[in-house]
Amino acid sequence: MGDTENGEKARKTVFVTVGTTLFDALVRAVDSLEVKQELLKRGYTHLVIQMGRGSYTPTKSGGEDGSLAVDFFTFSSSIADYLRSASLVISHAGSGSIFETLRLGKPLIVVVNEDLMDNHQIELAEELAERKHLYCARPQTLHQTIESMDLESLLPYPPGDAMPVAKLINQFLGFPDD
Repeated sequence: MGDTENGEKARKTVFVTVGTTLFDALVRAVDSLEVKQELLKRGYTHLVIQMGRGSYTPTKSGGEDGSLAVDFFTFSSSIADYLRSASLVISHAGSGSIFETLRLGKPLIVVVNEDLMDNHQIELAEELAERKHLYCARPQTLHQTIESMDLESLLPYPPGDAMPVAKLINQFLGFPDD
């Protein structure tokens, strides 16, 4: 399972995005040996980290000796290709990529940052997690979330009807219901 016709392991990429923010705690968490080993154990082969404004630099790896290949960059004019090619997306809670990831039907872990309380991101991420469209974690619980996630339990997000989520976001932003 997961092998190509040549017997090589099929590429399964985890894309991590922190957007334009500074979220070194998330970058450190995904760069930890513990998280990388868990991703590898679950069949992921590549980890691509968009690290934003952070100062922590992840450890690059070419994936030698069966380890997880790791690459990173600070900014990109478009992350759409990364989202489309990912097998799993890990995103900070304030990212606009959340809804694009859900629309694409990709498994998603949203990581909340208590230091960035804008847009009530913790409440929003937890509400979406309760709806079973995604997983919600904090940097310190990311390993446990990956270890216990069951991708079969995620419900597809109905991309044609963004109204419930838009209403939810507006509610958390303090806009009145229409």
